[in-house]
Amino acid sequence: MRLPEILGPPAAQAAVEEGPVVRRRRVLVLVTLVVGTGLLGATLAAPQGSGLFYGLGLLVAATWVLGGLLSGPLPLGRLDGGRALAAPLAVAALLFLAFSAVTLVAQRIPLLAGAVERVLAKADGGSRALVLVVALANGLGEEVFFRGALHSAFGRHRPLLWATATYVLVTVATLNVALVLAAVVMGTVFAAERRATRGVLAPIVTHLSWSTLVLFLLPR
Repeated sequence: MRLPEILGPPAAQAAVEEGPVVRRRRVLVLVTLVVGTGLLGATLAAPQGSGLFYGLGLLVAATWVLGGLLSGPLPLGRLDGGRALAAPLAVAALLFLAFSAVTLVAQRIPLLAGAVERVLAKADGGSRALVLVVALANGLGEEVFFRGALHSAFGRHRPLLWATATYVLVTVATLNVALVLAAVVMGTVFAAERRATRGVLAPIVTHLSWSTLVLFLLPR
């Protein structure tokens, strides 16, 4: 799959769940949203580098993964060609370059500078290895839940739009404007990958790659 195709509409309409299957998924998705959002807010409020921060961060990831998997089957999707991962990796690289430029600009804007500094402080505080584990676990969890279970729960009701809107609203629990703005962009891109490939594999690869690049290479 080439780069333009991974962000475009699918060639054919994907199957939509109906009846008891979708009702069960929606109930579990709603419960997971409430629990996960509360834990997310608590995680970002925890002292940076503390055991509480790492523990809550992993608990948030586990909530997203467990809720997503219990809600029903999740499609991995299809990436055509021998270089199957090239397109999602390229998307991650482009997003990283864009966010690097935006970060440099945001640090000169008073409204955003403090928000960016708080995010970077969380990333740089404590063990870099543990921060990476928490970041990757949450990246996986968010894709399993938001681009997997939640996307499927909306069925034909504009899943790209509403799943992304929900993702952004949940991120508001962090009380960090930089993270909320990032969620708008990232949520839209990941949802577009989910729609184009009909599965969660592509957004997972992009999200984990982007998180790793941001943690180690984003300008400070």
